[in-house]
Amino acid sequence: MTIVRSVLPAFLFAFLLMLPLSAGADENFFEQGWTLQPEASSLRFQSVKNLTKVESSGFVQFEGAINESGAAEIRIFLDSVDTKIDLRNVRMRFLFFETFQFPEAVITAQIDPSVLADLPVVRRKTIPLTFTLELHGVSKTLENEVVVTLMNDDLVAVSTGAPISVAASEFGFDGGIKKLEEAANVVIVPSATVTFDFMFSRNQGGIQIAEKTASTPQQKAAETALEPEGAFDHEACEGRFEILSRTDNIYFPSGRSQLDARSEPLLDSLIDIISRCPDLVIEVAGHTDSDGGASRNMGLSKRRAAAVTRYLTSGEISEDRIKSVGYGETRPVATNDTPDGKRRNRRIEFTIVE
Repeated sequence: MTIVRSVLPAFLFAFLLMLPLSAGADENFFEQGWTLQPEASSLRFQSVKNLTKVESSGFVQFEGAINESGAAEIRIFLDSVDTKIDLRNVRMRFLFFETFQFPEAVITAQIDPSVLADLPVVRRKTIPLTFTLELHGVSKTLENEVVVTLMNDDLVAVSTGAPISVAASEFGFDGGIKKLEEAANVVIVPSATVTFDFMFSRNQGGIQIAEKTASTPQQKAAETALEPEGAFDHEACEGRFEILSRTDNIYFPSGRSQLDARSEPLLDSLIDIISRCPDLVIEVAGHTDSDGGASRNMGLSKRRAAAVTRYLTSGEISEDRIKSVGYGETRPVATNDTPDGKRRNRRIEFTIVE
């Protein structure tokens, strides 16, 4: 009897302690919604070149939210790709991600609120997540485990349980891989792994109530990753024109010199870069493959270079800053014996005229 009397109060006390936790578990975890805190978050990808060298890069700018029903969306601004080296960032923008045409990647998911109903009790749990990734004009459904950690009542961390493998071919990046390999003279494994650590704060009446952490790391990353404002120095200009010459995103109908409208996003980016390289004269050079005869190809290359020049000067670039020339088939960069070699030889190049 004494034992029963001593145990019963302790049991009742423990049961009463559990009541508010059980009640809390019935509440909607996403009530009021959550907003991503980018300055306290990270999004990184790892790639491999020359078979053994692993490089880790990331993105500086992204935003996202989870609404009250558990619908999540993350938008990644690809121009903010951060490899820690300026011209490598430019290669990734223009040659790989082609941000002039595909500026964002979007991740969406629907999370069942009941799956996280016990998070206030367990504080941390791993859940399977099915999500959609829209990248480079392609949409794919992927699956991975994520680890959700409740830091406090108004702050939750969401991170990858394991790296997410993304194959270049699934998102149309095969051509971009080749361009990067040629530009950097390396061999790149055609896939990458992605990891993230996202911090979300709970909203209250549409206002984020979690105190933001210091933004110094984010600001320092932006100084490296994002395009600087104002004029570029000579080295930065020269590097950008060399990269733009490799994009293969200036289009003409076969055998003709009329610019295809698909060329405009890249040429608009080029106008911005030329305007930020003051006092420099830029050569716009047309090149062809060897099909069709030397005389015809010389004329075609000149007309195509002139078409690009007209577009640039229509964008407030002074005519005396552009020199338009055509070289026909006289300066190949690859063999004319294969379709890929011919494709590479049909190009527009941009160089600084000394």
